[in-house]
Amino acid sequence: TRFFEQEFATHCTYLWLPDVFGYSWALPQILKKSGINAFITSKISWNQYNRMPHDTFMWRGMDGSEVLTHFITTPEVVPHGWFSTYNGQIAASTVSGTWDAYRDKTINRELFLPYGFGDGGGGVTRDMLEMRRRFARVPGMPNVTTGRMDDFVRNLHDTVQNAQGYVHTWDGELYLEYHRGTYTSQAFNKRMNRKLEIAYREAEWMSSFAFLMAGSSWEQMHHQLKDGWTILLRNQFHDIIPGSSIHEVYEDSHMEYERAGEIAQDVWHRSAHAVVSSAPNLFTLFNSAGWERATIVKIPNTTRIEGRFVGSGAVPLTSQLVRDEWWVVTPVLPSLGLDVIELVAGNTRTRTDQAEDSCPFSVQPDGVISPYYEIRWNERGQLVRIFDAQANRDVLAANSCGNVFQVFEDKPLNFDAWDIDMFYQEKMKEITHLVSVRPISVGGACAVVQFEWEFRNSTITQDLIVYAHSRRIDFVTRVDWKESQQLLKVAFPVDIRATEATYDIQFGNVKRPTHWNTSWDQARFEVVGHQWADLSEAGYGVALANDCKYGYDIKDNVMRLSLIKSANSPDPEADKGEHVFTYALIPHPGDWLQAAIVYEAWDLNSPLEFVEGRPIQRPQSLFAFSANTIHVDAVKKQEDGNGLILRLHDFSGGRYPVRVTSSLPIVSWLECDLMERPIADENMSDFQFEIKPFEIKTFLVRFKTD
Repeated sequence: TRFFEQEFATHCTYLWLPDVFGYSWALPQILKKSGINAFITSKISWNQYNRMPHDTFMWRGMDGSEVLTHFITTPEVVPHGWFSTYNGQIAASTVSGTWDAYRDKTINRELFLPYGFGDGGGGVTRDMLEMRRRFARVPGMPNVTTGRMDDFVRNLHDTVQNAQGYVHTWDGELYLEYHRGTYTSQAFNKRMNRKLEIAYREAEWMSSFAFLMAGSSWEQMHHQLKDGWTILLRNQFHDIIPGSSIHEVYEDSHMEYERAGEIAQDVWHRSAHAVVSSAPNLFTLFNSAGWERATIVKIPNTTRIEGRFVGSGAVPLTSQLVRDEWWVVTPVLPSLGLDVIELVAGNTRTRTDQAEDSCPFSVQPDGVISPYYEIRWNERGQLVRIFDAQANRDVLAANSCGNVFQVFEDKPLNFDAWDIDMFYQEKMKEITHLVSVRPISVGGACAVVQFEWEFRNSTITQDLIVYAHSRRIDFVTRVDWKESQQLLKVAFPVDIRATEATYDIQFGNVKRPTHWNTSWDQARFEVVGHQWADLSEAGYGVALANDCKYGYDIKDNVMRLSLIKSANSPDPEADKGEHVFTYALIPHPGDWLQAAIVYEAWDLNSPLEFVEGRPIQRPQSLFAFSANTIHVDAVKKQEDGNGLILRLHDFSGGRYPVRVTSSLPIVSWLECDLMERPIADENMSDFQFEIKPFEIKTFLVRFKTD
């Protein structure tokens, strides 16, 4: 939008995304709050099993926002089956076919045919222009004229407005029944995309914190971050992020991700050190979440001194040395704020491990017992039991195993890197060659048990981690993958009866069926999820979180996460080599909201950061919220000015008042749209507002900085 405004002095009011592999339920709200009121695409016509019932309709987003949506109906010149194209030719079949295929003639009789040469954005040819002129005079053909896209959209708005009672509304995501493999292909890029999206959020809020607390150069850091965001967003381009590009593209993206990571780290560290002064054995912890947080921070054991960690008031903290890191259970950190802990020389034992029998964990050759669970595994390294001691129930389904690595022959009929076909499940092998099991660390904070498997020429090394402070069961995984056209998944059959599962998506979550009652249900045999998915019955549930994966399938009571795809085409080297990822099983009482699964998944994806030293001011909280279901998406410099932008959303699906406070003096605040344009008057009273289900809110906040 800024590019159009700066280069062409215009604002585009429609979004044209012809070749994207499905559309998030969050998109209508994003469009409306960006000044865009129409959405045009074509790819949904590629659905394998079900055709969308309408081509012109209102698309309602998860928050209730609606945007006019139109599907291109121009057919391929030589169609195999019917699907539309964004790369049309001017031929009798396309001109008449656009009209014949259109399903909403009762409300609209003006369509458009996008034409041009080549799949890479080539322009029109002389032949196309001449054919257009000829078809304008052919009897029996639709009347053909040239025109502008904005005129078409404007006319379509008028037409739909005059036919309000007859226009269909689609309420839900636009799932593409095709190209399901793109959630998983090129796992390195998926990992870097997740890590850098979070890293840039962290760098933005930290640079804002440093500006307000220490007067750091906000403008310079803003320009650095803009350069880095440009790299990150460039690599979200089609076909880079779907994993469907040639090998050379991923050689470039590896280098670009490295550069983007360096920028984010540089801004974060310079900002953090601006608010911290040097002090040996003191560590300032930073909490970027919109809620208070007590979790584990991992501090490298560089000092090599014996000691113990304490919080404010010399309160002992549970700590444990895992390999070469101190894992410290932190005190409660304020939201979007900081606190300090200290490494005190002396006795390394903490109150939780002064006596051997007080250790909360017990590790045996075939299992581990934690304050929450009794976990057992078999000779294959598969989990045969997860007993929830607090809920007094088994987590896994009877006569089944969990954390099972399943390998499927993955040879789709078309588009190797793009597709997973439904028949992939017909050829499955389990990884059962367990090489070793050994405890790595057992102490007051956690127990770590390492497993190693071999499969053909590939190896999997995994740390199973259970905690004293959290219900999470982490599986920190390193894979050296040598296979081709083999899809790796991990499966957990759980003892839960539910007909719907909940999946984390952009700015909220969506429920999808776990059954195949209809062809629409069955077509969703592989779906996209972000940080977590959850299966809950009344009173109890199980979540499956991850730190860099996107492909899920939950059928009946079996929860599976797609880990590696390893296609041959268009990149014969795809996914060969080393992979690092973590997924976590989180059994819990209540549903996902009552169990704070969003918090647990955020801890997994955005662990606490720290720098050595003490804060230059007493512990501060940049923002605190009266509601506990607010997720802060951005704290950043205003694009055009020195105000601070606070962007947040409700993740609960609820409607409630919110009060915002800060340790720093707020001078004024006002609500903006996503383009940071004010939509309300400046307010100098208490920072309070109402939020609706899954609503995204953006505020321009000014602080006293002298």
